[in-house]
Amino acid sequence: MAYLSDIEIAQAAQTAPITEVAKEAGIAEEFLEPYGKNKAKVDPKILNTLAPRDNKLILVTAITPTPAGEGKTTTTVGLADGLRRIGKKVTVALREPSLGPVFGVKGGAAGGGYAQVVPMEDINLHFTGDFHAIGAANNLLAAMLDNHIHQGNELGIDTRKITWKRCVDMNDRQLRFVVDGLNGKANGVPREDGYDITVASEIMAVFCLSNSITDLKERLGRIIVGYTYDDRPVTAADLKAVGAMAALLKDALKPNLVQTLEGTPAFVHGGPFANIAHGCNSVMATRVARALGDYTVTEAGFGADLGAEKFLDIKCRMAGLRPSAVVIVATVRALKMHGGMKKTELSEENLPALEKGIPNLLRHVRNIKDVYKLPCVVAVNRFPTDTDAEIEFIISKCRELGVNTELSTVWAEGGKGGEALAREVVRLCEEEKGDFTFSYELDLPIEDKIKAVTEKIYGGSGVIFTPEAKRQIRQLTSLGFGNLPICIAKTQYSFSDDPKKLGAPENFKITVKSVKVSAGAGFVVVLTGDIMTMPGLPKAPSAEKIDVDENGVISGLF
Repeated sequence: MAYLSDIEIAQAAQTAPITEVAKEAGIAEEFLEPYGKNKAKVDPKILNTLAPRDNKLILVTAITPTPAGEGKTTTTVGLADGLRRIGKKVTVALREPSLGPVFGVKGGAAGGGYAQVVPMEDINLHFTGDFHAIGAANNLLAAMLDNHIHQGNELGIDTRKITWKRCVDMNDRQLRFVVDGLNGKANGVPREDGYDITVASEIMAVFCLSNSITDLKERLGRIIVGYTYDDRPVTAADLKAVGAMAALLKDALKPNLVQTLEGTPAFVHGGPFANIAHGCNSVMATRVARALGDYTVTEAGFGADLGAEKFLDIKCRMAGLRPSAVVIVATVRALKMHGGMKKTELSEENLPALEKGIPNLLRHVRNIKDVYKLPCVVAVNRFPTDTDAEIEFIISKCRELGVNTELSTVWAEGGKGGEALAREVVRLCEEEKGDFTFSYELDLPIEDKIKAVTEKIYGGSGVIFTPEAKRQIRQLTSLGFGNLPICIAKTQYSFSDDPKKLGAPENFKITVKSVKVSAGAGFVVVLTGDIMTMPGLPKAPSAEKIDVDENGVISGLF
């Protein structure tokens, strides 16, 4: 049987004009700024006109990702459509995709099959220009920094201690390390430099955690770009860059409204990576989505040890959010990969491999249930090759932890395939009140916060700090940053910092190589393993398959 591709399904869909989607959601025309017929921005001032709601916030997360795929965004969209089908007023809040993965290997972030947000081509490409604005603000700050040094360096910035990089929203390994300012005095001051991908920029994190223009400007002003010869931090405010940066971000800060294939209002806004940043959509979009629906479904990047941990310990803490329930997405195929099976063998029933791999799911479940004390359900994204015995094995193991399992067939059936999951989510929200708790307290020393996440969430036995990391922790603590939450940059492929350790490894230690502060975002970044802030393209990038015909119709985009 031949299946339609995601883009073919999306292009064939009959969707409503965005003005009708907005009207149904309760967005007055004065707060809507259409970008064509099928996407718009929403003025956050709408929040001043809406009555408070007893909104239920649902977080969708997943097991540790594998090449077999889990379908977290697809499940998020299908669950929202399922809730709408059973009569709930629902909104969905997602991140915007980065062009790097779109043209690389991972793909986009608009869902899949019959559980997508549309227009998927626009969302996966330029969309409303938010990422361009974020990149421009980032690079303006870089230009003003180097110009200040060129024009006499009044602040005494040590060019060996510059921490701010330029960025571009593309996978480009050639730009990781560069030397610039060459060819004479008129062309700047020569120094070693480098690029990050836009989604790794602190501007992205600031953008996603800000709750107003005023808050945005305050956060931008706190961004540290480097240090002086006597080790004093230099900020964007010191460079007088804040106003111009905020002007570039003014319109981007307004949440983007689109729709699912079934017409559910969807806010797609912001998109930091979860392995090197906090991996959640914007606070502004979440607030607007919650004000318009009785249920809001959102997601966090990668597995629960990364995205969900940061959603709960960083975003919820900063924005005053309290989830009502958590959905943990898993597939039989991915769990069998965690059990040692090769990708080419996953169509075969293999209960021993499933038994070996399922501890990965169970650790994520225990973390949500016992560490964060939140009600949760496991959503098994079912594939045609999954056997009843394999499904029943997962159900029985989750039942032992007091957690229900629901099958999800939203990829093939859209919202209809998410109705059972939707009913269980409603039951959790109405019957099982959680006692939401963070995994660490802010007043702990930085080292102890890292140990808490490592031991409670990852299942590790301890932390090794390099001498450089210890020095940086002492410096950041002395500068007053010791009470900030931590954002651990770690591989997404393992609970540990070694991507080859699949399943639920034990008796491992995390090695912290370096620690830096994102003072504007308001967290301390902890770098472990071989984490890069500028990815590269694979041998055969997805970009090779993408094309557009004479009528402007795009093909090859998944």
